[in-house]
Amino acid sequence: MASPEGEGRAKSALEDAWDAYHSVNKAINKPLYSALPWLRQALRGQAASVAVDLFGFWLVWRLFGGFEGLQQNLGMSRSTIYRRISQFRAVFGEHPDVYEFPGVNVDVDAFVQYLVARYPRQDDVPPDESRGDVVS
Repeated sequence: MASPEGEGRAKSALEDAWDAYHSVNKAINKPLYSALPWLRQALRGQAASVAVDLFGFWLVWRLFGGFEGLQQNLGMSRSTIYRRISQFRAVFGEHPDVYEFPGVNVDVDAFVQYLVARYPRQDDVPPDESRGDVVS
């Protein structure tokens, strides 16, 4: 039966990286969480949600060509884009156009080639009589 984790590669890589990070910071984390035991659970859900949202924004920023691309290709409003840029800067300290996630490479050319092959424009698709397309 297929697992929602697939082969578990992403999960294992993240767990390994987190374990290394946490062991270095354990001296700071332990007294903080002892003093405020509710803090760990409260921050975990909020931080995870914000991190995934902002990472996704950064990714679509790169894949769809920045501000104009988000407006034209995804239909995002100017105010939404400005709000996301502001949130991104607040968390990562830089604009999404210049920020680089270590270990993450975005191949825009490969992405565009995939989109063109997977979703051809209607005027690029030859007529198909079996679908009932009109052939002149």
